[in-house]
Amino acid sequence: MPRTAVPAPALAGGDAPVAHLPGVGPAVAAKLAERGIVTLQDLWFLLPLRYEDRTRLTPIRELRPGPAQQAEGRVLHVERTFRGRPVLKVTLGDEDGALLQLRFFHFRGAQVQGFQPGRRVRVFGEVRPGQGGWEIIHPSYRLLGDTEAAGLSDRLDPVYPLVEGLGPGSVARLVRLALERLPAGDALELVPAATWGGLGLPGLREALLTVHRPPVEADVAALLSGTHPAQQRLAFEELLAHSLGLRRQRIVLREHGAFPLPVARAAVDALRATLPFALTGAQRRVLAEIERDLAEPVPMLRLVQGDVGSGKTVVAALAAMQAVAAGRQVALMAPTELLAEQHLRNFQRWFEPHGVRVAWLAGKVTGKARREALAAIADGSAPIVVGTHALMQGGVAFGALGLVIVDEQHRFGVHQRLALRDKGLEGERVPHQLVMTATPIPRTLAMTAYADLDLSVIDELPPGRTPVATVAVAAERRPELVERVRRACAEGRQAYWVCPLIEDSEEIEAQAAQSTFEQLSEALPELRLALLHGRMKPAEKQDTMRRFQAGDLQLLVATTVIEVGVDVPNASLMVIENAERLGLAQLHQLRGRVGRGSAASSCVLLYQSPLGVVARERLEVMRRSNDGFAIAEKDLELRGPGELLGTRQTGLAAFRIADLGRDARLLPQVAAIADSLLAGSPEIASAVIARWVGSAARYASA
Repeated sequence: MPRTAVPAPALAGGDAPVAHLPGVGPAVAAKLAERGIVTLQDLWFLLPLRYEDRTRLTPIRELRPGPAQQAEGRVLHVERTFRGRPVLKVTLGDEDGALLQLRFFHFRGAQVQGFQPGRRVRVFGEVRPGQGGWEIIHPSYRLLGDTEAAGLSDRLDPVYPLVEGLGPGSVARLVRLALERLPAGDALELVPAATWGGLGLPGLREALLTVHRPPVEADVAALLSGTHPAQQRLAFEELLAHSLGLRRQRIVLREHGAFPLPVARAAVDALRATLPFALTGAQRRVLAEIERDLAEPVPMLRLVQGDVGSGKTVVAALAAMQAVAAGRQVALMAPTELLAEQHLRNFQRWFEPHGVRVAWLAGKVTGKARREALAAIADGSAPIVVGTHALMQGGVAFGALGLVIVDEQHRFGVHQRLALRDKGLEGERVPHQLVMTATPIPRTLAMTAYADLDLSVIDELPPGRTPVATVAVAAERRPELVERVRRACAEGRQAYWVCPLIEDSEEIEAQAAQSTFEQLSEALPELRLALLHGRMKPAEKQDTMRRFQAGDLQLLVATTVIEVGVDVPNASLMVIENAERLGLAQLHQLRGRVGRGSAASSCVLLYQSPLGVVARERLEVMRRSNDGFAIAEKDLELRGPGELLGTRQTGLAAFRIADLGRDARLLPQVAAIADSLLAGSPEIASAVIARWVGSAARYASA
């Protein structure tokens, strides 16, 4: 029997199920539910990822690299090649004689037949420099008749997030149907207008309609850049939801107690006295902040930021001694076995002379060794446990867990961090938490993204660390770099050669790690080389890194998977291929793999000409500065916060429309309103969180 649509007035509430919309049967509803779309409100807030501007035609001669553009021309030449993989190349020309090449890597025979010489074609896509001028790879296109008057769109076209199993047109249709049920007036508003009215932004209904259906007179440039007042209104509420969720989780977690760990001055000073170096002023300051937190009967929630080589691990070790002296256990978790083993060696070297046992637990610890480790963890005879995700497995039970240390915490999912914290749950008490990251984050951004954590910054490098000399070199000079690698390895040093891709791609003209490895193996037959990339099995990757760490390998050709924090002091040269394609944060992290020993170290940024304005600026920043925090500020300015924060690093879903860099001006008012709502209107706070974050909010305390 055909399904009858519920009349629109009955669907006025945002909680009405999407299953009541025309054309949404059980199968479609299930696909939407997998994407988290269950109600009309979910569709209202399924915001466009971007817009496509088909409101104008750009002459081919005036095309420029950047956002997608629309152009028109006639087919001059069609070529199909089959070297390696099939490629369809179509050359268009216009009345001015300007040329535009279209390239397709996936095509059907019928498509080829459509591109007859002389045929008018309208295309839309991202323009880039090609071998013979401008080109567009896999454009959307429309074949036109000779006299056909093809009109232009009168508004921007929204592009929505993908929903598995549904086409873009179906998603857009459902959003349109849902918007027809938007309530009028202030029924959508959750936050009193008096609190945000001073920002000069529209109401929520107007903002949603503008963002989904930009009117003809809308400011196209503002919409494309995300700065339109309608987008800012939505960004404001999303930032507010994010801030409320983190603040609320902090409140909830601190309602738990924690075992106070009083400052054990004698034990901590004894450990410091045996270290082969003195603490920097920044390390002493951060240690004092941690010591004060640990002595409290509420759980510490502290993030320690420090640039590569700033000495975060030593500070964590001294905090661990305070916990051990108070009779509690410490768990240190790292994202990979290689990094965890490095921590294990350091902690054993520092603690075992003081009679403190350090246990080891990772996936490869099996049989009798695993049983003995589990027993020592359970009965408390191992006061410190270093490991990987294995620490969170069901069979692991701690006798008296008092401090959890998580290194490179953004590499762990929120469920994993919660699982480790819960290992120390005793009644209403939870362990103290210390999380560390080597990714410098601008302070305002960190205070927003980590509103549930206190922030400590180690902003001083130990004396004797020689800054890495950085140069930018055009790709034409590769032979010189090969000789430089040869000389460095002949002198007993080691080197990295980093490439953005694993295999060659015609779509992205970047030097692939595989082909680079083959070329360098041929050019440097006397060297011991190895290849490292993300498609290798974990055991293979770890074995390769161990061999490089041990000095068995002289040159490591790798993609950007090189482990953060892994210490190879003898590596003094790094070459980064296609450096113009990487962001500042990633370039700085990669550069941090060298300069960890006493020898002068260098980083060579190898780039393909011509450089764009932003790429040139990034490389110049890297050449001028070794200061991770200054670089992070510039990265935020150039690229926004995504690269700096990682994925779901805070435990909340990725932003739908807000951008912490672009929307920084909203943050002070967001913080003030969040505190006010939590104190005086907790029900409003809950509604805002539910609208934008949903169930993800409960993981924010991890």
